[in-house]
Amino acid sequence: MRKVRTAVIGAGRLGGFHAQKLAAMESVDLVAVVDPVAAQRSRVAAECRTQPLADHRALFGKVDAVVVAAPTLLHHQIGTDFLARGIHVLMEKPLAANFADADALVRMARANGAILQVGHVERFNPALAAASPHIESPKYIEAVRASGFTFRSTDIGVVLDLMIHDLDLVLSLVRSDIQRVQALGLSVLGGHEDVAHARLEFECGCVATLSASRVSYEATRRMQIWSAQSYASLDFASREATLVLPSDCLRRRQFDADSLSAQQVDYFRQHLLEEHLPRKVIQSPAVDALALEAMDFVESVRTGHAPRVTGEHGRKAVAVAEQILDRIHTHAWDDTADGPIGPLATPSPSVIPGPHWHLAPSETALPRKEAG
Repeated sequence: MRKVRTAVIGAGRLGGFHAQKLAAMESVDLVAVVDPVAAQRSRVAAECRTQPLADHRALFGKVDAVVVAAPTLLHHQIGTDFLARGIHVLMEKPLAANFADADALVRMARANGAILQVGHVERFNPALAAASPHIESPKYIEAVRASGFTFRSTDIGVVLDLMIHDLDLVLSLVRSDIQRVQALGLSVLGGHEDVAHARLEFECGCVATLSASRVSYEATRRMQIWSAQSYASLDFASREATLVLPSDCLRRRQFDADSLSAQQVDYFRQHLLEEHLPRKVIQSPAVDALALEAMDFVESVRTGHAPRVTGEHGRKAVAVAEQILDRIHTHAWDDTADGPIGPLATPSPSVIPGPHWHLAPSETALPRKEAG
């Protein structure tokens, strides 16, 4: 069978990883690595034994599929260029910077019979696979995702950068429309929010709270899920799933603590959890989730089957992210009419540093000048 001709658009850190995975697949011919920065494209191309290109348009007619790992603000234009020609696309998350662009990409893929997959790689995490059979119809979900500042993805904020992973996971678990969104966020280092907190209320009664930070001292990727059948705690970093499965007695609400005899109380002080709330810890072996994602994409291209994370899934995640960002940008931080609103809640500096600022003696107090 003919190899799938592919290319990677974007030779940054993630694009380099994608190129490595594709180059190692026997069913793939990695045609090129594309990046406007010569040093980056040459380095990744050399590592993967393929050719470097400066312009993705040079690939038209030469590839069957591409992986787009370019900055988010370029996703719509690059994706459109390929999908309009029937070339299959694996788009790194988020699918696009806004819902309108995400919707346009989904429509373009559908109109031209092209596969559009989105790089929500946590869907391939074995911790999720281990817990999924036990978390049908969740009623409460709490997710925390944090990292240090990587100086990547600075064209977007933490909602589209990190929280988008958990939005996709929550939407894959809760098959219901969202009724209400509340959110707030704060910019710490730039013009976009670096910390965000959101609460989603679904029509089915499920509530999900999501926290994300990219200025954290500790890296965290955790999720807790409550349902009528179980409680699950997922650590995506360690691939560990902890399950608590209530006994039939508890699920039927037949356990009455107030009616227990003194002897029974003494017994259950020692044995309540093991008998009625037994815990099971599933430690999954290490997997290369990015490689699994690439394999899913290539298999979809070869067979025409839908990938695990479709363009429609990515569009839904962007739609909710857009609602969250709208709430963040309209959140009032105090009760005054002219108080701060949105992620830029901290006051602007009263001194505007010029290009000569670094030349000032650190031990000398500089005169302050009001901006205006």
